Amino acid sequence: MFLGDYRPISSTKWQMERVCEIFPWAAEYILGPAQKASLSCDFVRSFIRQEIKSHRERGKIDEPEDFIDFYLDQIEKTKDIPNSTFDEDNMVQSVFDLFLGGSETTATTLRWALLYMVAYPDVQEKVQKELDAVLSPSHLICYEDRKKLPYTNAVIHEIMRFGSIILITIPREAVKDTTVLGYQLPKGTMIMANIDSALFDPEYWETPHQFNPGHFLDKDGNFVTREAFLAFSAGHRICLGEVLARMELFIIFCSLLQTFKFTPPEGVKEVNTDIVFGSTMKPHPYKLCAVLR
Repeated sequence: MFLGDYRPISSTKWQMERVCEIFPWAAEYILGPAQKASLSCDFVRSFIRQEIKSHRERGKIDEPEDFIDFYLDQIEKTKDIPNSTFDEDNMVQSVFDLFLGGSETTATTLRWALLYMVAYPDVQEKVQKELDAVLSPSHLICYEDRKKLPYTNAVIHEIMRFGSIILITIPREAVKDTTVLGYQLPKGTMIMANIDSALFDPEYWETPHQFNPGHFLDKDGNFVTREAFLAFSAGHRICLGEVLARMELFIIFCSLLQTFKFTPPEGVKEVNTDIVFGSTMKPHPYKLCAVLR
């Protein structure tokens, strides 16, 4: 995401309306859902603008507490710079992107996490044993606890690897002529990194097509990072929400596993771990039982 990239929603709506005029039969399948999505987007943007108004009225820009405060401060600092991209419209779009990218992706990963705990009860049991051994039941889990929970940390990383929700990155552009692995890439070439390929490459993973937390553990059981773990992409345009997503996943996952044991509903003997293709790779809808430990 680049703070200077902003396309008004009205442009997209106009394009969809023109398509439906040319192909009336498409209106039933496109315009209805599109209008519903557009209304939802407008609602979120309205909420964001109200928050911006509240932040301005609060008047604590000199003591920023969150993203909006920092952005308002940057708008003030660059107000005399010609063609500055720091304005309220861009701030609204940036916060909107954080809402979208920071909620849907994390929620989908957590859906995979609970599904895998049901599908692999031995892994769930080992995570809970480690949590019980290291943390007291009343302990408020924080992100720093990951350093004391190597197996749990490895399981979370394996969930992100094995349940990869993004297959390729958003398009990038080569800013100069370059060579990658012997291939000539002229300036202006569109590039999309294949994240899924890296996460399942047998050259880098011992059992790429199996759910195996051992991928992130050394022989002594210590957590190790892996070069091919590109769940958040790589380079200068790595996911802006990586740190937030890691914190959310760790804290929520550990809190749930510390409190509940997850099992399939009575009578369900087989767990479906197949992928539903979409903007993100989701699991099929499923039910589970959360039993207090």
